[in-house]
Amino acid sequence: MRLSRYFLPVLKESPADAQIVSHQLMLRAGMIRQEAAGIYAWLPLGLRVLKKIEQIVREEMDRAGAIELLMPTLQLADLWRESGRYDAYGPEMLRIVDRHDRELLYGPTNEEMITEIFRGSVRSYKDLPKNLYHVQWKFRDETRPRFGVMRGREFLMKDAYSFDLDVEGARKSYNRMFVAYLNLFARMGLKAVPMRADTGPIGGDLSHEFIVLADTGESEVFCHKDLVEMGAPGPDVDWYGDLQPLVDQRTALYAATEEMHDAEAFARIPEGDRLSARGIEVGHIFSFGTKYSEPMKAVVAGPDGKDTPVQMGSYGVGVSRLLGAIIEASHDEAGIIWPEAVAPFDVGIISLRVGDAACDAACESAYKALTAAGKAVLYDDTDARGGGKFATMDLIGVPWQVIVGPKGIAEGVVEIKDRRTGERHTAPLAEVIAQLTGKATA
Repeated sequence: MRLSRYFLPVLKESPADAQIVSHQLMLRAGMIRQEAAGIYAWLPLGLRVLKKIEQIVREEMDRAGAIELLMPTLQLADLWRESGRYDAYGPEMLRIVDRHDRELLYGPTNEEMITEIFRGSVRSYKDLPKNLYHVQWKFRDETRPRFGVMRGREFLMKDAYSFDLDVEGARKSYNRMFVAYLNLFARMGLKAVPMRADTGPIGGDLSHEFIVLADTGESEVFCHKDLVEMGAPGPDVDWYGDLQPLVDQRTALYAATEEMHDAEAFARIPEGDRLSARGIEVGHIFSFGTKYSEPMKAVVAGPDGKDTPVQMGSYGVGVSRLLGAIIEASHDEAGIIWPEAVAPFDVGIISLRVGDAACDAACESAYKALTAAGKAVLYDDTDARGGGKFATMDLIGVPWQVIVGPKGIAEGVVEIKDRRTGERHTAPLAEVIAQLTGKATA
């Protein structure tokens, strides 16, 4: 993409009402624009990152055996009355009446709808287990929306729902999602710690939040410090085998959110191994048994032929919230430092003298070669000053920058910069392209 043709409305200063780093940098980098309190338009740069995060989530859900569908944003109020949650949910629910006086709501979550879909389609235990998921926009009418996409009213979420015949099967489904979450957050460059959590209005008796540690986190969290450095299991696990040891390895060590914190238990950890910090919730998983299947009559015929309410669980990832969490965990004074897996562009090309024949030729050559190799390239071909170009590339967090100037070209080299470390070195253009594409030089 040539910057002269792109839409990138960067700001020099942070808006006064942006309180945390991620909100400030997303606005300054031209990723989002506020349209109403807690409601944002996703501009091209922000949308590119959102789509990359969404794709990683999809790949890890598919790998763990979940099946994608898509449910509507509007739901019938009568479904929520079946479960008993319509009146209990509270003012965060946006309630709507259509022209035929039918009561609807803009979905804040989808337990009722997925239960209705399941009960209308599955009749036998032989069709279990099932895990259905979608990635969809949701709305919760927060009293005080703030912190940009971290606590907005409209947000993009992945929610998955498992269906099993018995408690043992439900625990296996829960463990698959537990392990899948560890993998998907690791792929985004995040160290997400699973912590025992309150089930809240979703219900159930087994729940974990996945927390990214950040100074600007919403609440205080407590854990054994070894959990922060514990690597993800990786994709090569037996998804339908016994995953309990992998879960036990992480849940045996103390980790709890503020609501579930046990000060006495925490004090029994050796002082050097205790970690108290601020954290950002990026995922939440629940196993809630028959909370929805019983009142909504989601039953299957068991091996004995008798109707049995299915055991259910739900598993959420805040897809849009993850952008804010990644920025909170990875930035510096100059701007965003994207992990390469979610960066909007892989490489930025900066021309220090647009119109110079040699510089233009080198930039065009690099742009074509990198693009042909499958790299997403942002080529700054504008006539802005060099300092401004450097500032923009750092602000938006492009992982690698190729800097082309007349002096270097005369010497047969260009400069390459690693955004994460700030390290720079010069090399012939062919070597730089080979480095960025992973191909050996001829």
